[in-house]
Amino acid sequence: MDLLAIADFNLVATHGGVGRASRASGRPKATLSRRVAELEESLGVRLFERGSRNLRLTEEGRALHERTTVLLTEVAHVAEDIGSGTERPRGRLRVSAPSLFSHLAMGRIAAGFAAAYPDVRLEVTVEDRSVDLIEEGYDVVVRVNPDPDEVLVGKRFLRDELLMVAAPSLVRPPKRELDASPVRVVVLTTARENDEWTIVNGSESLTLSPDPILRLGTLTMVRDAVMAGAGAALLPRSLVTDDLAEGRLVSWGKASRKDTEIWVLYSSRRLLSSKVSAFVSYLGTTFPEGSPDELGAMARR
Repeated sequence: MDLLAIADFNLVATHGGVGRASRASGRPKATLSRRVAELEESLGVRLFERGSRNLRLTEEGRALHERTTVLLTEVAHVAEDIGSGTERPRGRLRVSAPSLFSHLAMGRIAAGFAAAYPDVRLEVTVEDRSVDLIEEGYDVVVRVNPDPDEVLVGKRFLRDELLMVAAPSLVRPPKRELDASPVRVVVLTTARENDEWTIVNGSESLTLSPDPILRLGTLTMVRDAVMAGAGAALLPRSLVTDDLAEGRLVSWGKASRKDTEIWVLYSSRRLLSSKVSAFVSYLGTTFPEGSPDELGAMARR
């Protein structure tokens, strides 16, 4: 595919017409019109609806414009950086991050990153849903226990273990009672039904049946409900470290299931820009050991 034709198409699409694009860029109108027509012919689709006074993008044209504008901008930045002998990160960097991680650490991470890379304009959106990085225009996503994805690549920068915790007033039943009857627990709304919990406490291993009396939307809400005595819960150690140390919660043991992993991911179908590379590296240096203690310490600062 002719990248010059795509660049000319985006120029016309951005300015809303061949004449305006020609005046803004200094390129001949005839050249722009020919390039767009050749691109339409090679793709076999119409990219513009042509009216008497202006051009309007078709659905196919809009999709092509949205998906190639960022790529061409990245190519231009890479070429400019190479030409000037530098790879200085710059431009807008859109990041999607989950709420708990953002609450504990993202403010300080963002401030430190902005100080280290003043030419990057960081924009962080907090949401627990799995966003579509490509379709929604994000450069980077932070995800908890992400599923394998052929479109996304990245690195794990934090690992956190799950503890079963409860308020001190909620005494852990003896092993024989845990084996015999369900345990009142608080879970996330996304928790699976009929999911047995196996808890390890020293050499003792317990398998119990949880009875979810509350289903709440965030881990912070779950922690608050547990401290109020509603039931026990599985919570990340980084979230409850202070509560355990100060006696607001007690631990019944560590969950035997896989630890929680936090990953930073970006698209494998885009050029790895210097701003994305800088952000990924910055997370790695912020959490060099990948330990939940580092996240908890950052939240306490």
